[in-house]
Amino acid sequence: MTLNLAQSWQDALDKVRTWARLNSPWLIHYNSGSCNGCDIEILATLTPRYDVERLGVKLQGSPRHADVLICTGPVTRQSRDRLRRIYDQMPEPKFVMAVGACALSGGVFEDCYNCLGGIDQVLPVNVFVPGCPPRPDAIIHGVVTLLESLKQ
Repeated sequence: MTLNLAQSWQDALDKVRTWARLNSPWLIHYNSGSCNGCDIEILATLTPRYDVERLGVKLQGSPRHADVLICTGPVTRQSRDRLRRIYDQMPEPKFVMAVGACALSGGVFEDCYNCLGGIDQVLPVNVFVPGCPPRPDAIIHGVVTLLESLKQ
């Protein structure tokens, strides 16, 4: 009897956690070496014109409080370890969005000696947002796609 009660409490707690993550995902942004075009579009997404906060999205400064890691730029030899460290500091469950052509494949930096390729070379990516740079509405669509995948 107590085992069933404990399990039902655990199930209820898991539902509350999932509900909280769906209604208020906290993001952290990391630029691993891009030209900053995608960063400007991410900042534009946070302005009142696009009002991404209506989805409950909040930009966080610490990976320890973030649910979603938004990566821009290609992975370089210098940024690889830092990117991995940020990902490891995030609590479970954690999700990754690769934003822009550079984060997807290396983009214009693909053939550089220091470039290792896209973010998926180092981290498991949940959502890819293509574009150079992607428009704010494409970034919002990526966030919505991620939130819809969390519901399942």
